[in-house]
Amino acid sequence: MPVVHFDALPDDARIWVFGAAAPIDEVDAAKLLAAVDAFLLQWKAHGHPLTCARHWRDDSFLVIGVDQNSEGASGCSIDGLFRTLQGLEAAIGTTMIGGGRVFFRDSLELVHSVTRAEFEAMARRGEVGVGTRVFDTTLTLAGSYRASFERTAGTGWHADLLSGVR
Repeated sequence: MPVVHFDALPDDARIWVFGAAAPIDEVDAAKLLAAVDAFLLQWKAHGHPLTCARHWRDDSFLVIGVDQNSEGASGCSIDGLFRTLQGLEAAIGTTMIGGGRVFFRDSLELVHSVTRAEFEAMARRGEVGVGTRVFDTTLTLAGSYRASFERTAGTGWHADLLSGVR
């Protein structure tokens, strides 16, 4: 019973959002998700199974959630999740661990990943602005993820990267 559908997690479930530096094709997504599912089936904290779920989105985002009402993830159990994902990076041809990236959707609805400096430079050139759809990978609760994972750059922390471009 520990693995549930992501929609079954309560809004206060703890989440981790992992964004791929490059989009992941169907073959590599299948490898990634099979390994993640195997990890989640045995994921425990202090010997207790975690009620957890995963969500895959836009060929770029893996969201892992834990219902903390039954048992919270411990530091060691979280480290295990990160080690598992790091171990998969070579097999899927991209990185998923590490910060400093900005994810946005272009006019063709494709998701892109750039560094913060690149996003700021794009803003100065007028390539992105307050209306650009961005993804907030810093969210830590399932309810926040459901409500505002994708939003316009002018409505979240991304606005700070627009350098006065409004």
